[in-house]
Amino acid sequence: MNPSWHRNSAADLAVRCRNVIKQMDIESEKKRIESFIDKGNYHAAINLAISALNECRRENDQAGVDIFIKVSRHVIDKMAEKFGTP
Repeated sequence: MNPSWHRNSAADLAVRCRNVIKQMDIESEKKRIESFIDKGNYHAAINLAISALNECRRENDQAGVDIFIKVSRHVIDKMAEKFGTP
């Protein structure tokens, strides 16, 4: 029989592991988006950022939503630097 502290610890560990995996996925998606920016494919970059934002919304991941709002702004800023009037 497992003591209750053991079950709670295992549950806490599972949550922490999911959060680490989610953070790794966020980081890899940010790198993927940046690779499209580097190639000048802003359309793909903004679409990926919006898709990632929507995925975070579906998962009720507010921190992820906030991250991909910032990523979306970054894409727009890069477009403004490239194409906007100086």
